This record gives sequence, C-alpha cells and structure tokens, in this order.
Amino acid sequence: MDQISCHRLERTQRTFERPFTATSHEYDAGARQARRSHDQAQLVFTTSGVLRVATPIGMWTLGPHRGLWLAPRVGHELIATSAVRMHRVVFEPQASPWPESACHAVRVSSLLRELVVAMVEDRERNAQCRHALITPLLLSEMRQSREASGAGLPLPLDRRLRQICDVLLADPANGDSLSVWGERVGASERTLARLFKDETGLTFGHWRQQLRIVEAVSKLAQGVRVAEIAAELGYANASAFITMFRKTMGETPQRYLKSEPR
Repeated sequence: MDQISCHRLERTQRTFERPFTATSHEYDAGARQARRSHDQAQLVFTTSGVLRVATPIGMWTLGPHRGLWLAPRVGHELIATSAVRMHRVVFEPQASPWPESACHAVRVSSLLRELVVAMVEDRERNAQCRHALITPLLLSEMRQSREASGAGLPLPLDRRLRQICDVLLADPANGDSLSVWGERVGASERTLARLFKDETGLTFGHWRQQLRIVEAVSKLAQGVRVAEIAAELGYANASAFITMFRKTMGETPQRYLKSEPR
C-alpha cells in the first residue's frame, strides 16, 4: 500500500481513536485470576492450552478455536486448567460487533486468530498503518463468526441448586437422582426440577450432561485419551461416552477437537 493510502486509513481510524486493543497473556497450569469486571466488552480466546471462565451465571471452557464474548461489567474469573496462552481484545462501545449484553461462546477462525496476533505485534511496534487495515477486517470476521457449542454451562442462582451444582462441578461422574438431592438440600424433587428449568433453561439431566460435555472438551484439548475421559465422567465404556458426545455435539470427540471454523 502506498503512503498516501495509508495516511487516509489512519485518518479514518482516528474517528474511533483505537476502537479496540489486543493483548496477550500467559498462565501456568492451575493459575487463577481473581474475579473482576470491565466497562468495555472483550473477546478472550486461547492459542494454546485450556482456559475456564466463570461468571455469576455461567461457566465456559475455552480450547482450540473457541472464544468467549464477555459483555461489559460482567464479573468474571479466569482459571487455567493447563498452561495457557490467552489473547484478549478490548472493544470500545462504538466498535462493538454485537449489541447484546449477554456473554456467549464464539468460534474463532484462523483468520480472526491471526488478525488478533498481528494486532498484538503491532501494539509492540506501534505499527499504525497495519492496525488501520486490520480494524475493518477483524470487525467483519467477528460479525460473521458463529456461536460455539459445547463450551458453556449455565449456572443457577438459587442457593439449593448451587449446592448441587458445586458438588457436580467437583465430581461430574456423580449420578445421584434429583430425588436424592432433594433430601440433601431440603426441597422436593418437583421443586428442584422446576427451578433447574427456570434458572438454567435446561432440565437437571440435560444440565448434568452439558457439564460432562464441557469437562470432556477440556480434557480432550489437554490430550487426555477418550477411554480415560469416559471413565472419569462415569460412563461404562468409551463407546457409551462417544455415542453421547456424538448425539449432543453432532460429531465424535476426535473430529470435534480437530474441526476448525470456516
């Protein structure tokens, strides 16, 4: 690109005054970033490793090709379940590609990933011209990205439901029925079933299955064998786990992990 065209792009971009910025961070396995919130919306994703993001009403596990759109002023905690290299893009309000205030998982294409990596490099070199070129392309790529399945798990607010969920989060293989849980937390099975549906949008059975999917995706991204994952999640054998995973996700665990968004 000639120098005149570059200057024109820079002048156009000044109307936004850097509509978004990108940074890169590395965390050791087991590292936690205390809960915080930001006035701006963010996109976070990993280029290596698995990152878990927890908010008051949901938890997301981010592995290959999957990121999370964090809405403004949503408290969130980061947990590295393995050694992680994370990228973060912070958006000013006028540049937000999505108007909604809810958090949601997105599929991160190769192009989107490389654009963010280039922005991190440009931040270090202060390369204004390339940043001006990247800005419209990155916004366009984000607007075309699709929501990622298998990454998120809604969390209820009710004290009794959170008691149940906390146990299951620590032990996803737990197969206790809702009637058994009712005796432990002091509520009827019918009440708990209604609350689960009202607060998470899922039945108790579907919520527990989604928890196991989230755990499976995390372990797959860490290189754990399917047979080990099946045993840890309480399935009789690998075939039963693969059948559940394919029915829920539309493909086998191996294909899901290798699949890359177009």
